[in-house]
Amino acid sequence: MNANSMNRQSTQSTRLVRSLLMLGILGVLFAIPGYSQDSPAKAGKVERIKVHGKGLEGNLAGDSPDRDVSVYLPPSYQTDKKRRYPVIYFLHGFTDSDDKWYGFTKHWINLPAVVDKTLADGKSGEFIIVTPNAYNRYFGSMYSNSVTIGNWEDFVADELVAYVDKNYRTIPQAASRGLAGHSMGGYGTIRIGQKHPEIFSSLYLLSPCCMMPNVPNEQMAPRMEAVKTVADLEKADFGTKAMFASAASWSPNPTKAPFYLDLPVHEGQPQPMVTAKWTANAPLATLDQYINNIKQLHALAFDAGSKDATIAGTNKVLDAMLTNYSIPHTYEEYDGDHINRIGERIEQKMLPFFTKNLSTEMVKGGKKK
Repeated sequence: MNANSMNRQSTQSTRLVRSLLMLGILGVLFAIPGYSQDSPAKAGKVERIKVHGKGLEGNLAGDSPDRDVSVYLPPSYQTDKKRRYPVIYFLHGFTDSDDKWYGFTKHWINLPAVVDKTLADGKSGEFIIVTPNAYNRYFGSMYSNSVTIGNWEDFVADELVAYVDKNYRTIPQAASRGLAGHSMGGYGTIRIGQKHPEIFSSLYLLSPCCMMPNVPNEQMAPRMEAVKTVADLEKADFGTKAMFASAASWSPNPTKAPFYLDLPVHEGQPQPMVTAKWTANAPLATLDQYINNIKQLHALAFDAGSKDATIAGTNKVLDAMLTNYSIPHTYEEYDGDHINRIGERIEQKMLPFFTKNLSTEMVKGGKKK
């Protein structure tokens, strides 16, 4: 055997040893549970179901009482069949819908993607997350009870919770239920949450709207009164639509077709009774009446962007009121506007908040201490 042949044989032997070593290393790696070449993050599953609302039947707006509901199931839900999970009920904002938040329709946020990322980064525990579609003839329900739009407050607090507990592996107790929402959904969170500490133990409000009565200004009043038909309302600006949604929710009128509501201005004149009704539905005006309920909550947090001036301002009032009553809570104003950092806030604040405060096991009396 000449020198060249010996060198080739030596090189081949070295390559073989290296290959065997590499295969051995890979064998060890692939034996590690959960390891793969790409190490993909586990993703949750999203279902879109229908839930019938008995209290939504016969609403004068003509909206269906069979509501779309998006449900996020965490990654282990499909494999760990005996495990039960805490639930976050998440309420979307005005002109939004559940499909926009859950990736069925392109939108400014994809909630399941945010949750999956937070789980992959180890910042959150696993939750079932439930969002009902509150988009209606008036572009949003305000999560309120009204003959015009149906009993949305009752639907969320009673009917939806009962359905989810019956059909999913939840931990059916207040200590394991959280309520959260953005904008109109933040309003719905404090509206419903302050009345039902026996159902929801922890609340997180993202940029909550409508905390104080939103009475129209002089420029808006003529635009509202110019709306005579459903087609007119469809073409109206955002503020005018919000006025009609508020009226449908808080000042319904079953004899006043086609919208079945009373506006806070009629023929250019303010309507004090309508304004009084709207005030009676403003959380900052009603909070004193629900202080004992709020004291029963396990945890309460809220935030808003500094550039979202009106909402940041009402948050400061809420902060001061809760502080005056010595109620523990967390309030934060961050550099942002109404929507530009909501995904980040959910990831870094809301989900860790519920991870800390929602119970992952049954507790005595259903309330976490």
